[in-house]
Amino acid sequence: MTDSPFRPRILIADDEEAVREFVRRAMEHGGYHADVAADGLQALETLHRGEKYDLLITDIVMPGLDGIELALKAAKDFPDLTILMMTGYAAEKQRAYGLESLIHKVLSKPFSLKQITEAVREALRRG
Repeated sequence: MTDSPFRPRILIADDEEAVREFVRRAMEHGGYHADVAADGLQALETLHRGEKYDLLITDIVMPGLDGIELALKAAKDFPDLTILMMTGYAAEKQRAYGLESLIHKVLSKPFSLKQITEAVREALRRG
């Protein structure tokens, strides 16, 4: 469970349903409120609906609007939003370098429940 009395809101964007659901369940088990989006465009639409999110967890490689583009747009439109990225591709992880001021961390897939939970806790503490 989280240490604070409020329940942080997390938006998870990943085009792989299995990953999206694993992360969503992990977040809800950890005491967070988690919403999901199947791609970057859906995530951006969700962010613009007016709910305030504390953390965006996004895959880098997605059809339409990829995670890098999503992070750039989200950071511009929601400067207080903390962003955690994930990828299964080493080459894609390289694309996130230089974005350190916008993103908290890039988590390599596959990751364990413990790894994603610790990364989220750390990101929320920082944010």
